[in-house]
Amino acid sequence: MALAACQVGAPAPSPLPIAPPEAPAVAPSEASQALSRHYARVQEDLVSQGLLRRDTGLDIPLSSSRLAETFLTVALFDEYVRQGDRLVPQATQTVLRRWDMPVRVSLRFGASVPEAQRGTDRRTVAAYTRRLSQATGHPVMLSESRPNFHVFVLNEDERLDYDDELRAALPGIDATTLRTIRTLARDTFCVVFAYGSADTGTFSRALAIVRGEHPDLLRGSCLHEEIAQGLGLVNDSRTARPSIFNDDEEFAYLTGHDELLLSMLYDPRMRPGMTLQQARPIAYQIAAEKLGGES
Repeated sequence: MALAACQVGAPAPSPLPIAPPEAPAVAPSEASQALSRHYARVQEDLVSQGLLRRDTGLDIPLSSSRLAETFLTVALFDEYVRQGDRLVPQATQTVLRRWDMPVRVSLRFGASVPEAQRGTDRRTVAAYTRRLSQATGHPVMLSESRPNFHVFVLNEDERLDYDDELRAALPGIDATTLRTIRTLARDTFCVVFAYGSADTGTFSRALAIVRGEHPDLLRGSCLHEEIAQGLGLVNDSRTARPSIFNDDEEFAYLTGHDELLLSMLYDPRMRPGMTLQQARPIAYQIAAEKLGGES
């Protein structure tokens, strides 16, 4: 709620003219408009099934053992593997990875994304990065000054012809990543790629692509999931609940359980480069501390 100051007895000011919504610099194509209608139906269908919940999932019991195992699954396994020039979904054990440097998130838009939508997304990401910083204890911010986590909200035609802009944002970006972005299947709502040192287990750059055709709730869900995954919780799990790290779309936004997972990832007892075997006892210890030892 916003409160406006007023002066008793003062004459009412003349109403200001309401400016029409600013049109995008480039009108969305017919293909993009068709996708907008499709994703509006998808969102409506998911909500009608009780999915895309906007609460934090406090009604769902959570034990320390399940918290620990979920953490190990989403932090110590990759969701995709490279096979030749393709990314193939296949959970593969890896080492713990996270950011050691401050995470500076930039938010950029394709020319056909309307200004009102851009404003909504800027507010969403600004508030969300503050929440992530609080959950992790690590600096995460929305900033266009030397960004290292690039989020692009693109409509269909832009996504198909955005290689030059992506190369400018991430010099050295590989052909497989560019091809993956151009050839996203319609049922892939959004995607994130994080890059860093295999030797140290630390991330230093990330890139997320979010479809501009999504309605607000679905687009906000993408922003929440991809930025959080880009911080180091790289995998999804069917057992993660209540969580956005689960492809069932039950929750739209970061849950209280997800905040616990992020705080575990950035706990100083967890170190980049740890193996599953090294991280397991520490994960159980931290989870027990956070949930009062409930098994």
